[in-house]
This record gives sequence, C-alpha cells and structure tokens, in this order.
Amino acid sequence: MTAIIQTNQTLDCEGLACPMPVVKTKKAIEEMNAGEVLEVRATDKGSVADLQSWANRTGHQYIGLKEEGGVFRHFLRKSSENETKPETKHPHVISNEELNRKLAAGGNFKVLDVREPAEYSFNRIPGAISIPMGELEQKLDSLPKDEEYLVVCRTGTRSDLACQLLSERGYSKVTNVVPGMSAWEGPTERDE
Repeated sequence: MTAIIQTNQTLDCEGLACPMPVVKTKKAIEEMNAGEVLEVRATDKGSVADLQSWANRTGHQYIGLKEEGGVFRHFLRKSSENETKPETKHPHVISNEELNRKLAAGGNFKVLDVREPAEYSFNRIPGAISIPMGELEQKLDSLPKDEEYLVVCRTGTRSDLACQLLSERGYSKVTNVVPGMSAWEGPTERDE
C-alpha cells in the first residue's frame, strides 16, 4: 500500500536549471509555517542532489523523492526555528578568470566538474574530472585527499555544496569556482 503524502504547497520548477530550483524552494519555505510540507516539482536531474544538500545544510527535512515521467517530485518539511541552521558558503572561492590564469600557468591541481553527465559532455574545461554532485559522496575514494581541487558547476551553487562536502570529509585544499561554466570564457572541449 502506498502512503499519500499530504503537502501544504506545490512549487513548479519544471524546465528550470540550477540554481533556480533551490532559489525558489528557499523563498517558498521562508513563507511557510514550521511543520508544513512543500512539494517541489523539477525536471533538472541535478535538483536531486541540490535540494537534498540544501535541506541538510539548512536543517529542513528532506522527506523523499518520487520520479514520474522525468519529473522529480521532492518533498521537504519546514523545520522549526530551533531546528534550522544558518546557510553557509564555502570560504575558499576563485573567479573564472583566476582559474583560467592557473590553467594557463600550469600547476599541480585538479578541476572537478560536479555537473550532470550531459552538461559535462557538451562543454567542459579540458582535463576536468567528471563526478556529478549526486554521486560525489559515493566516489570520494577515487579522489586522493592530498590533491588540490578547483570545483566547478554551472553557476557555483552545486560546486559550493561539493566543496562543503569535501571539506567535511577531510579534504583541505578545495576551492569553489564562481560563477562557473555558465560564464566560462576559457578553453573548452566536448564529446564528439
């Protein structure tokens, strides 16, 4: 028997890409009462990791996910004021221009791209390692902790979450690249 999830509000984020599902969810949650449940409907596959990470970072409860015909239905419960945490940002950030200069100069660092595989295959920084944000925690063993990682996504939101996760797991040399691939003007490559 399938339980029916009672929601107080539904938020339509279909057709929107990162960071908009998180931005709209944050605004909707702020206007709700503690204990109420928000359903967020999104088509961006990245919204799965994004909304789960956002809820974890802020103290709101990510209840679960249902996928129906390419639409991800996320269910989040607004926590009470004493359960929430202030939203934090990763403290180490560089601009696209700074990353481009570092790439031109060479050096001992890795570019980690946490976007979805389709985003990565059509436009990426040459040599970037692809590990989508939703798979990062399971693939940490493939990333040596003593390396320096410059983390990129489309807008700097997912990469911020990735940097926070890496830092929490003992990676000391991680930097978020902002604004990321949406404004990248350096060299790129793509799958043929």
